[in-house]
Amino acid sequence: MKVIDLHQEEKNRIQLARENNRQAQQLIYAKYAPKMLSVCRQYIKDLHHAEDVMITAFMKVFTNLKNFENKGSFEGWIRRIMVNESISYLRASKKISFLEDEVYKEESHNATETQFSVEEIQLLIDTLPDGYRMVFVLYAIEGYKHHEIADLLSISEGTSKSQLSHARRILQSEIYKLKLDQNGTR
Repeated sequence: MKVIDLHQEEKNRIQLARENNRQAQQLIYAKYAPKMLSVCRQYIKDLHHAEDVMITAFMKVFTNLKNFENKGSFEGWIRRIMVNESISYLRASKKISFLEDEVYKEESHNATETQFSVEEIQLLIDTLPDGYRMVFVLYAIEGYKHHEIADLLSISEGTSKSQLSHARRILQSEIYKLKLDQNGTR
């Protein structure tokens, strides 16, 4: 019974926010901002720019609340706006570059037991060139398929696959170096 009450409470909050109720908008912002900042941060290296993008995206969320039809997850709807706004920011600042269709081949990946913190993983992802990072995050973290990434970024499906392959190779190399450092063998 409590789950139903919570769902109805969120529905009411969304409706109030649609009517420009600032308190309802503030509650929505407070609830989702930390998660959405991490979404923007996955695409944008600089925390301050990621915050700016998140704030701009929240303005779009509140402006377009009338388009949310209460079908599916509200958080997922907001997340999609954050992803699109992050990509728009990178396009506008000309920070995306893609290598054109290189031959793509799937590589075998060795699963290992070494544990890394979220911060270490994010720092590794930050070392990737922007095009590689964007495709990697869309594919590995957001769960997009290559044809969806190609449509979203206006690139070919082969370029998406190639960018992912390169990103994986770089990350594997960096993880190997980190393991050597952790084991004291480097």
